[in-house]
Amino acid sequence: MAHVSLTPKPMSASFPGGALLALDLGTTTGWALRAADSLITSGTVSFRPSRYDGGGMRYLRFTNWLTEIDRLSGPIAAIWFEEVRRHAGTDAAHVYGGLMATLTAWAELRGVPYEGVPVGTWKRCLCGKGNASKGEVTEAVIAKGFSPAGSDEADALAILHWAVATNGGING
Repeated sequence: MAHVSLTPKPMSASFPGGALLALDLGTTTGWALRAADSLITSGTVSFRPSRYDGGGMRYLRFTNWLTEIDRLSGPIAAIWFEEVRRHAGTDAAHVYGGLMATLTAWAELRGVPYEGVPVGTWKRCLCGKGNASKGEVTEAVIAKGFSPAGSDEADALAILHWAVATNGGING
């Protein structure tokens, strides 16, 4: 089940060439998309497998979701995702690794630049400190005029804020 924020917000910096996508990868993936016209939409999408799914179905659904986002908003000009170095559990690490592999392969096939952003980096940009709590991140995103449904969406909006504030951060 996907959640979509219904109140697009403009961001001031410009980035030529299409939509910008920021992701907080996980079973519930937070996403924020800045369209070429600078309007921002965000939400969450669940890649939780059903009891009848094979092990790779969540990754196929993620691939299909990326393709649909690219088709509807695209083309996607660049992707940023939260670069996690430590996970609370083995299952979370496996899911993150699978989603990251799927994302990077999808982007490589299409020539879309992508970059992982360390947690402390985007938190420092938004909150002024790299160890900001989930609540502090959500409050900072709300202060910018957004209404995230949860921390996954707030994190994606914060990553997008960092990406726009640093002119994309893509080396190329």
